[in-house]
Amino acid sequence: MIKRRICMLGGTGFVGRQIAERLYRDGHEVTILTRRRERHRDLLVVPTVRLVDADIHNPAVLRREFAGHDVAINLVGILNERGHSGRGFARVHAELPEKVVEACRASGIQRLLHMSALHAALNAPSHYLRTKALGEETVHRAHGGDLAVTSFRCSVIFGPRDGFTNRFAQLLRLVPGLFPLACPDARFQPVYVDDVAAAFVHALDDHQTFGQRYDLCGPKVYRLRELVEYIASLIGRRVHIIELNDMLSHLQAAIMEFAPGKPFSLDNYRSLQIDSVCSKGFPAVFGITLRTLESVAAGWLNPHDADRFAPLRGIAGR
Repeated sequence: MIKRRICMLGGTGFVGRQIAERLYRDGHEVTILTRRRERHRDLLVVPTVRLVDADIHNPAVLRREFAGHDVAINLVGILNERGHSGRGFARVHAELPEKVVEACRASGIQRLLHMSALHAALNAPSHYLRTKALGEETVHRAHGGDLAVTSFRCSVIFGPRDGFTNRFAQLLRLVPGLFPLACPDARFQPVYVDDVAAAFVHALDDHQTFGQRYDLCGPKVYRLRELVEYIASLIGRRVHIIELNDMLSHLQAAIMEFAPGKPFSLDNYRSLQIDSVCSKGFPAVFGITLRTLESVAAGWLNPHDADRFAPLRGIAGR
């Protein structure tokens, strides 16, 4: 295996940490650019991982920090923004990839791995998906002789630090017994964070993956209601889920946009109008045996009683 010098954007996040750990185990040198180095001091003890304070939106800073590296990995993304203009999404998902491509070319980096989103499209219903599509198109337009690009389009990613199972677990612990659920029939095909990380790391040197866009989904499809019921069982909460129709789901999103942390927004609601499922199986090129949600989730949601939970049935077919 060729040892690489890799610069990561978004490396302190949920997915980034898992990728960084795999890269470290494989002996690669990793630089993680972050705005808040001191908040992630636990990463400083990893011998081949270097944390650097950097404004990743500054093109000159990107060019400086990319110098001396072989590979760039861009994982930066947001699920919600401040305000309602779509400007925050555009800055992170569309403009930053342009700056990353320019910095790769200026510094001589020849390999770029990019995190997009499942069903990102220019005509998608949400700012999130439209801006993700703009960024994906930007990096793939740059693919050529001096820069090999691969992008990944994931369904919901689950794991110990995720913002999906843990967010619902937090909300379920706060409710008194009734849980109004927007878009209860929205379908997901959640994929385990370590399987996503394995795909990223495998793609580093596999020429079959150059120029490709990969949809990454787990082995089973679930309705949102099923997932929430399962999370409730894992944390020992007995709740009655009230399924909201489309009008009430829209209303809940409009109200929760103003709640602390913006747990659910109108843009999230619009994204949920497209089922987060893949039309094909996990790409065989990666050679990964996928983990299901129920095979691992009890380990972080209910670590003291992980063995007693039966597997989720899921949805037959897609």
